[in-house]
Amino acid sequence: MYTKQLCVFIENRKGRLAEVTRLLAEHKINIRAMSLADMPDLGVLRLIVDDRVRCLQALRDHGFAVQEADVIAVEIQDEPGGLHRIIEVFDRDNVNIEYMYTFFRKNVDTAIVVLKIDNAAQAAETMRKNAISILPEDAIQNL
Repeated sequence: MYTKQLCVFIENRKGRLAEVTRLLAEHKINIRAMSLADMPDLGVLRLIVDDRVRCLQALRDHGFAVQEADVIAVEIQDEPGGLHRIIEVFDRDNVNIEYMYTFFRKNVDTAIVVLKIDNAAQAAETMRKNAISILPEDAIQNL
């Protein structure tokens, strides 16, 4: 049901993000989705990559603080209201979305939404009732 996401904690200073992307490039790790949130002293880089285990090891070997987090990924229609249809279903069932990000693909009429939800069991039931399919981790890694 879940996709594993990597959360990389990086100092909010010039060049630090480039260090992460350089490391991933050197290790031939392809980023499938990402989000960067900043705070005054720290940034949280959320990544879904094509080889999570190798990425996790490379980042840790180079001194980066990294955690794994469970997220769900769903495919939506890439059209006005596509995202709202999913959000409305969760809202109706009082499912709390902690954060989310999306990514799009060329020449495809769907987008992928990555969601961090606080109550996995409730979210799974809501999705089942509303025929919302969860993309497995390998499907995202192989996009």
